[in-house]
Amino acid sequence: MKPLQISPETAITLSKQLGVPLEHLMHMPQHILLQKIAELSKKQSEDTAGSDAGSQPSEKDEQ
Repeated sequence: MKPLQISPETAITLSKQLGVPLEHLMHMPQHILLQKIAELSKKQSEDTAGSDAGSQPSEKDEQ
């Protein structure tokens, strides 16, 4: 299996965000990496949605 075709900067960023050693990341099967990226994206969108919901007034509050 060949290493992933990603830039060094991307590899370092993904390694930090996923909590995976850089060497493991570079030799990780592509389908597993895509799954982990999808999970990370879902978690970040939930965190963002949760923090946005509390800071913006709802339509009921405005009326």
